[in-house]
Amino acid sequence: MRGVRWRRIASQIGRSVAVWAVSTLTMLLLALVLPDFRLQSADGDSATRIALTAACGAGAFGILSAVVWPLLVRLLLLVPALVLGLLVFFLNGSLLLVALRLNPSARGAAAPETAVIVAAVMSAVASATGGALAVRDDEAYRRRLHRLATRRHRRRTDPPCPVTPGLVFLQLDGVGHEVLREAVGRGVMPTVGRWLAGDEGVSLGVDGMQSTVDSGRAAVGGMQSTVDGGRSAPDGSRSGVDGMQSTADSGRTTVDGMQSTVDGTLSAADRMRSALDDARQPTDGDGPRSAGDCIQPTALITPPPDPTAPLPTADGPRPTHRLTPWYTDWSSQTGASQLGILHGSTFDVPAFRWYEKDRGEVMVCNRPTSAAELQRRAIAHTGDGGLLTEDGASRGNLFSGGAGEQALVLSIAARRRGRENRSRAGYFAYFSDPANAVRTALSFIAEVVREIGESTRARLRKQRPRVSRGGLYPLVRAFATVVERDVVVAAVMGDMLAGRTAVYADLVAYDEVAHHSGPHSRDAEKVLRRLDRCLALLERVADHAPRPYRIVVLSDHGQSPGETFRSRYGLTLADLVRAGCGLHVPRRAERTHSGAEARAAVRAALHRPVEEGGERHRPARHSEPVVLASGNLGLISFPDVRHRLTKEEIDARHPALLTTLANHPGIGFLLVASAEHGGVVLGPYGTEIPLARLDRDPGPLARFGPGAVEAVRRTHAFPHTADIMVNSAYDPADGEVLAFEEQIGSHGGLGGAQSRPFLLSPVDLSAPVPDGERLTGAEQVHQVLRRWLGELSGPEVPLTAVPDEDTQDERAA
Repeated sequence: MRGVRWRRIASQIGRSVAVWAVSTLTMLLLALVLPDFRLQSADGDSATRIALTAACGAGAFGILSAVVWPLLVRLLLLVPALVLGLLVFFLNGSLLLVALRLNPSARGAAAPETAVIVAAVMSAVASATGGALAVRDDEAYRRRLHRLATRRHRRRTDPPCPVTPGLVFLQLDGVGHEVLREAVGRGVMPTVGRWLAGDEGVSLGVDGMQSTVDSGRAAVGGMQSTVDGGRSAPDGSRSGVDGMQSTADSGRTTVDGMQSTVDGTLSAADRMRSALDDARQPTDGDGPRSAGDCIQPTALITPPPDPTAPLPTADGPRPTHRLTPWYTDWSSQTGASQLGILHGSTFDVPAFRWYEKDRGEVMVCNRPTSAAELQRRAIAHTGDGGLLTEDGASRGNLFSGGAGEQALVLSIAARRRGRENRSRAGYFAYFSDPANAVRTALSFIAEVVREIGESTRARLRKQRPRVSRGGLYPLVRAFATVVERDVVVAAVMGDMLAGRTAVYADLVAYDEVAHHSGPHSRDAEKVLRRLDRCLALLERVADHAPRPYRIVVLSDHGQSPGETFRSRYGLTLADLVRAGCGLHVPRRAERTHSGAEARAAVRAALHRPVEEGGERHRPARHSEPVVLASGNLGLISFPDVRHRLTKEEIDARHPALLTTLANHPGIGFLLVASAEHGGVVLGPYGTEIPLARLDRDPGPLARFGPGAVEAVRRTHAFPHTADIMVNSAYDPADGEVLAFEEQIGSHGGLGGAQSRPFLLSPVDLSAPVPDGERLTGAEQVHQVLRRWLGELSGPEVPLTAVPDEDTQDERAA
């Protein structure tokens, strides 16, 4: 035993010395390349003296990074997270200048701007070297994870970790059921493909292409994705996921911690490789391979037509997961779906944004005050605290789900800041590691540059449909696809190592990109590849958690493609409403601002939870209507009347309005109240169908498919349904809708893939619904998830009395 311990110590010392040596060489090389960085006196020094200066400088910089950096980050807790990410360069450069000052030879010097560059390069090289040296050390990863879990457990006063399995729910925001299946078929998401196809991998035939889904190796479009703790992938986004394990404990920031992710990835691949069939040809090397390297002579099969069935393999290995589509309500957006999934109620959430006459206020699901109010209403409606009330954690969500551990949760962002709801808390564990911070900052900049280049190329090619992607959008996209993703995944890893019973996290990267690039675009496909790597990383962590874990992946809605209403017709829905009311119409249509979830995350990270420009929190009470957009769903309210207007009242006030809207080619149908029939659906050419007759004659709802009638009836019964509910036109042939917002991939109403998200669940849990039945509504999904928690660890006890929000003991991880 003592011999093993000494070998471990020797191995760690050897890696540290090697990292020091490589850092020294890097510093020497940078001194030769950069004119404002020198390691010798003005009169010149011997080669030995210069090398000694470099060695001392590299050693001092490494020690300062490991010891001083966490203290610096803690002193900057009040700095917004996004700003802190950009300050990383300057802080690292400052540490390098201090290291040169501490050098005994006193011969090193660098200009401040040069120090920033040198520090960034040295941090990345040191981290990459540490990971590369540990690549074949199977025990290093396990030791690191065990040390983190043990240290966390010692600091906590909770009972010992249960042996029953825990559940991790990963929400891939905006990924539709069809999009996921297509991505698996093309080999874009090999981890999901392996779960569906079985442990040995399978080749799926799609459009004549053969893609091998191999456990332990991610096929990444011909690009070598080396999984080392500090190297940035060619696409500029791998960096945040790599090395994230070192952030699970905010106090561990040494170079030894930077190697953890690669060890686990390679060790897991090695263990799985030994179980492969002898007939299978192994690949060379240890890291993930490109698509060309991964293709093996496995059987070519076609996915079965049943969308709920797991994809079989030729020789019959047992799949680990099943894929089930589910169907949203009329309001197919994150606010309604996530509220239903986490709190079991979507009652009175008619859209992403709507006007409440009794309060004189516009409710917006991603506004912190609105999110808090919606959560309060859901708890009052169900009498239950939420899905995560028993030892749960909520990460990156709009709502808490009743979790005791919360980070980056929007519904608590509006409260007076304290330790329990400081939005900065979710970022500290990640940015406390300087190497991780540098890699994320570099990836952030690379993503901004990539977005500017892609949008410029789309504009030069006159690509259609297209929306504006200028202004702050490149920063918003980079935040969603790099910073938010990495921080949330790191928090989930920490929860798994702490042995929490239930964890729910939302990754908004795909949704943000698909809104502006399209749900089937190349940009969106790249995001899916990166999300699949996150799933693979969490799968590795589950192998080393203190309790077993089942990973459930789901989405809250899909996205339907199509150009915008404004782009096709040259006017917005608000312009059309004003024309129907006989009001002045501006000569130039104004853009309707997009309300994507990532923008709310950015505002919360910046401690600026403000609304999009032009959206009034409390519109003035006058005769002009309030027109709001939620994807391809429009809501029209008249604020000067306190009750919901009926068709008869609207016709008396504005005789041409309903006819103008119903007959417009860009509008599919209207829903209005009726004094005679209770509620009616209006369509073109004078179509008017009472809700009670829709079963016999769905009229304009027929093209929207099964479930549309019931969804419209349910929304009609909400207390805060708008005076006029407008759904855009929908073409079933190509699945396109017309968004009333500036989005070419939209969701929020009825029509196409936006209403068909997915639920990917382990096969050892009970089936979500019996064969032949539809899983409909987020409330039913909530019941399924709650049932699974009961199957694994016993039923959760509903809250009989919900404590006041300001007195809840919520600890931010």
